[in-house]
Amino acid sequence: MMPGSVTKPDARVKLLDAALTVIRTKGYSATTVDELCAAAGVTKGAFFHHFRSKNELGVAAANHWSEMTGALFAGASYHDHPAPLVRILDYLEFRKALLAGDLPDFTCLVGTMVQETYETVPAIRDACARSITSHAATLEADIEAAMREREMAPDWTAKSLALHTQAVIQGAFILAKATGGAEIAADSIDHLSRYIRLLFGAGAERHSL
Repeated sequence: MMPGSVTKPDARVKLLDAALTVIRTKGYSATTVDELCAAAGVTKGAFFHHFRSKNELGVAAANHWSEMTGALFAGASYHDHPAPLVRILDYLEFRKALLAGDLPDFTCLVGTMVQETYETVPAIRDACARSITSHAATLEADIEAAMREREMAPDWTAKSLALHTQAVIQGAFILAKATGGAEIAADSIDHLSRYIRLLFGAGAERHSL
């Protein structure tokens, strides 16, 4: 590569990037191959060179979403605090800060797709499940550390609480879509934060941690 040159994304990456936007805007079922090609600026022939069907693209889009969001969360500053419970609460604040722009800008691709395909397209359902559960798993170590720090032996697991955070956040996205705005989603995340504080006996104020 020549100095100063920029590697341009190939047609496959352009289609996957387009899928993140178009599917979050229109839903999976309403999105057509023609619309994806138009949004990506590629030909229909290029689409079928990389994907045998829209469903195959759906699986790839879920994986692409996981890679993109995984990098975003891995580099976020909530990992920096020494106290594990604060890291969990700061994660929720980070999620709330992402509720910016229009609905397609902050809602979840895999949450959108799985609601439409859980029965009809098992391959997409499974890819979405992997995406959601693998993200939840990134919270488990901090939850376990917070439990040890407080010498807790509850009848629930770090995994179950990590998955519960995602259930609330995905539900918050649904409420945002139903009401046309992010405010109710932010409220849901605030309630989740209060719940976790109570669960860990941390009180209502951050300075008590």
